[in-house]
Amino acid sequence: MSQNPFEGTKEQMNELKSSITAHRGEQGALMPVLHDAQRIYGYLPAEVQTVIADELNIPLAEVYGVATFYSQFSLTPKGKHKISVCLGTACYVKGSDKILEAIEKELKIKCGDCTPDRKFSIESCRCVGACGLAPVMIVDGEVYGKLSANDVAGILDKYIKD
Repeated sequence: MSQNPFEGTKEQMNELKSSITAHRGEQGALMPVLHDAQRIYGYLPAEVQTVIADELNIPLAEVYGVATFYSQFSLTPKGKHKISVCLGTACYVKGSDKILEAIEKELKIKCGDCTPDRKFSIESCRCVGACGLAPVMIVDGEVYGKLSANDVAGILDKYIKD
């Protein structure tokens, strides 16, 4: 079971159904509906994918296939604070895997997950173009470089208090 249960609102469902109605019958309707659903919910939970499949009268496997094929779609919720750790060559060689492990330990979640309170989510990425600052992590667009695992708790503290 997911540690982040689906918590959609009636307003969100109404907005999703309006999008589906607006695109129903169009060639390629699934893509704009998925984009709208991602914007509405912040991710594409199974419950939303099921509604889309039912309302567009297409197999759930097709919805899931498209949602998992394109990287702009997420099946897991994103936190208020988005943490990204560069695992590109320069960062990895300088210990970014240890940075990622320290973040996972501090927040008690794994890369790709979101904390139960939806305050933080962690992802990894490949090369952010800050190789001279390796290893690098980014929190809400703010770059932190030349890190060690010991720096992680102090950086996260200022976001935890937010």
